[in-house]
Amino acid sequence: MGSFIWIPVVLLVIFTILSGVFIVKQQTAVLIETFGKFTSVRQSGIQFKIPFVQRIAARIGLKIQQLDVIIETKTLDDVFVKLKVSVQYVVIREKVYDAYYKLEYPHEQITSYVFDVVRAEVPKMKLDDVFVKKDDIAIAVKSELQEAMLDYGFDIIKTLVTDIDPDPQVKEAMNRINASERQKTAAQFEGDAARILIVEKAKAEAESKRLQGQGIADQRREIARGLEESVEVLNKVGINSQEASALIVVTQHYDTLQSIGEETNTNLILLPNSPQAGSDMLNNMVASFTASNMIGESMKKTNKPKIKE
Repeated sequence: MGSFIWIPVVLLVIFTILSGVFIVKQQTAVLIETFGKFTSVRQSGIQFKIPFVQRIAARIGLKIQQLDVIIETKTLDDVFVKLKVSVQYVVIREKVYDAYYKLEYPHEQITSYVFDVVRAEVPKMKLDDVFVKKDDIAIAVKSELQEAMLDYGFDIIKTLVTDIDPDPQVKEAMNRINASERQKTAAQFEGDAARILIVEKAKAEAESKRLQGQGIADQRREIARGLEESVEVLNKVGINSQEASALIVVTQHYDTLQSIGEETNTNLILLPNSPQAGSDMLNNMVASFTASNMIGESMKKTNKPKIKE
């Protein structure tokens, strides 16, 4: 009968001892109170407390946490805009007591400071500057939070302006402006391209004309060389230069008429083209050569120096 009495006592003792044992997870701190008064902070691992005397007041996470705050405010150019500010913070291991006992609602406190800083900074900027200087806004928020929350045991790791959302009508207007600017730029590039094409085409035409002129000059040079050789050949058989030149001209005239006759679709007309034209051309050339020689002989006699006696 006595042994049965001890069993509940032993179980009660075992239960009491086990109730004093607890485990603290990694990156967690546990606050212990004795009769309602803070006693100690327990770190990760297996821990003990006095049953019915001490209790676990709170478990505080030591991991980095993130709080997203959305603020609506107005810019310097009277545009309403919503900003999303992400605040990354952590409880300082050495200040777990302050984090729990000094500040009851840390999220609300951080949100209030973010609202205060953003609504003080953004109204100083135009909408375009808000996009450009969002890092400056984030730095201002972090500086203000760091100074305020450090006394409460919180360290601000980083603040980021993750989204800037203007009023829908403003966004539509901005899109139209950007589209117009892009169209203007495209038109400028197209104009530059057209101007370059015109300049290059003009250069190509000028080069073509130059080469064409050079070709004509070379052609005439070769014709002159051929005529010179023809005259020399005719001189060797007893035909003088005037007669040889006249014969060559007449021959070229009839060659041209023959080539015109061979072309069925030609629009070329040689004037004059009568049978008498060759004879007239020959007579005119002979007369021209004779007159030229007479003028040359007369100039030689006139310019001949007189011999003094």
